[in-house]
Amino acid sequence: MKTTIGTGRVARPGRRTALATATLSLALVAAACGGPGGSGGGGGGGSVPGVTDDTIKIGTTQPLTGPAAPGYSRISKAMDAYFKHVNAEGGIHGRKVELLIEDDGYNPTTTAEKTRKLVQQDKVFAMAGALGTPTHTAVLDFLRQSKVPDLMVSSGSLSWNQAEKYPNTFGWQTDYFREGKILADYAKKNVDGKTYCSFGQGDDLGADGVKGVEQILGGDALKAKESYSPSNTNVAPQIGKLQAAKCDVVFGFMIPGFTALALGTSAQLDYHPQWVISSVGADPLSLKAYLKENAEALTQGVIAANYLPVVGTDDPWAKMFTDIHKEYNDGAELDYTTLHGYCMAYAIAQALAAAGEDPTRESLVKAIQEGKVSAGPSPTPYAYSEDDHSGMTGSYISTIDKLQVKPLTKPLVTDDADGAVEEYDGEAEEPPSNGVPE
Repeated sequence: MKTTIGTGRVARPGRRTALATATLSLALVAAACGGPGGSGGGGGGGSVPGVTDDTIKIGTTQPLTGPAAPGYSRISKAMDAYFKHVNAEGGIHGRKVELLIEDDGYNPTTTAEKTRKLVQQDKVFAMAGALGTPTHTAVLDFLRQSKVPDLMVSSGSLSWNQAEKYPNTFGWQTDYFREGKILADYAKKNVDGKTYCSFGQGDDLGADGVKGVEQILGGDALKAKESYSPSNTNVAPQIGKLQAAKCDVVFGFMIPGFTALALGTSAQLDYHPQWVISSVGADPLSLKAYLKENAEALTQGVIAANYLPVVGTDDPWAKMFTDIHKEYNDGAELDYTTLHGYCMAYAIAQALAAAGEDPTRESLVKAIQEGKVSAGPSPTPYAYSEDDHSGMTGSYISTIDKLQVKPLTKPLVTDDADGAVEEYDGEAEEPPSNGVPE
């Protein structure tokens, strides 16, 4: 289903990918090799797909409906609002950015269909900010064969950092492995608890996060490791097992709806561990939408990783995006899921600007690999290079206090291997005066 948001048209390869997803990928590759989406654009004197003298067309797939929609459907609205602002300021090198948003319902089969449409029918210049580990995994091979730049995937899976296999795909947010390391390092030093356990989504989100935790705490540190499927909202059996194992610190790698389910179910079972969770499921206002009047009590004291500016402070990026939000979005309270969309859109705009006045798909990829996308609103620098496509290198640790994010540490950085977690002492960037990268 394609919908329309404002002036923009709206129309996670996991190592554990299911056979059905692999079949989808093979079918898409076959289509790419024989269909009109196979052109890489630029070079050879041909026209560049998605680029005219006046516009540059990019596409994304997002869960506007389905199980992830309550937590994540606001991301694409923020992206659209930011590009409205960019266009009002003259666009990128004089071109208006046209964002096509397709609803995939957080279903890999639908993601494959919608991505093929964006590439082969709509002929987008690039995919940008597509959301989800299981969903985007289904289209990696197709996008590689189609030679379409695949920018700032909205997921922390390590799958996007495979520069040799997928040279056009780039992550954006801090990956789950790094977050696992940072969360575990903080818990080890600052959280009282004798029994560590984990609860996570049954894909790269949960698996990579747990690997990061074990990198810091040791391979046998987690007494119990439970997981869930997004298609099954009954998590009582898993939470019951954590309670039976007497887990007093639980590392969580969950999307917002399942963070809410975990917190609510724990309370019903009179089980109160210290939750230490990934950024992807930690937005207080998203959790409030699920937990309603119980939100403040159930989220109080939750510890989380965070890679976004702190809303409601003097942070200049938060102020800038708040102003854009009020003018071009619905004007509701700015939450961290929406802020994710604004920050990601800014990084996409940086890449488009760095591709040059006469952009090609090749110049776009090269610009990112050469480090021309700076940290911007991120508290830590990007790792982008020819060999590293992973995105942000760290997070800060925060706690939820009366539904507000309260930082507990300075920004922390680490690698996606066995390196230490260290404090980042670099200076924060200031936003451009008009909010548009040059």
